[in-house]
Amino acid sequence: MTAKTDFRADEWELIARGPATAGLIAVTAQRGGTFRETLALTRAYVDARRAHGQSELLDEIVSAKPQLDRTRYDSPEDLRTHGLQHLRDAVALVEQKATPEELDAYKRFTLDLAEKVASAHREDGDEAVSPSERAALDQIAEALGTTPT
Repeated sequence: MTAKTDFRADEWELIARGPATAGLIAVTAQRGGTFRETLALTRAYVDARRAHGQSELLDEIVSAKPQLDRTRYDSPEDLRTHGLQHLRDAVALVEQKATPEELDAYKRFTLDLAEKVASAHREDGDEAVSPSERAALDQIAEALGTTPT
C-alpha cells in the first residue's frame, strides 16, 4: 500500500490537489450553481471518508479538507488549461509510486467527484449536466487517462 510518506511534500501536494482541481474545473465550466457545486465537492470527500479502507492512498488524500485555491488562476480557461496539466502530472506520479489498484481508485475518485459537482446544479432546460460541463468532464477523463461514466 502506498501512503503519504512515500511522497515528497511537493509530490503529495500535487496529488492531493488533483481531485479538487477536477472539481473546480467542473464548477467553472458553466455559470451558476457555484454554491451547490462547491458543496457537492466537499460532500464527495465526506462520502469517500465513509468508504475508508478501500485504498490507503485515497484515505490519506480525503482525510484532509479539499484544497481549493481559486485565486491561483486568472480565468476559467487558465484553470482548465493548467488544471488539466496538473491532473496529467498527478496521474503520472501516482502511476510511478502506487499500485495499479490505487491508481485506478485515484482516477475513479477524481472523475466521480467532478461528475458529482457538474450534476449538483440543474442547468437551463433542466439538464443535469450542461454541454460545457460535459465537455469539461470529457477533458478531465482524458487527462486522467480514463473514460467518463
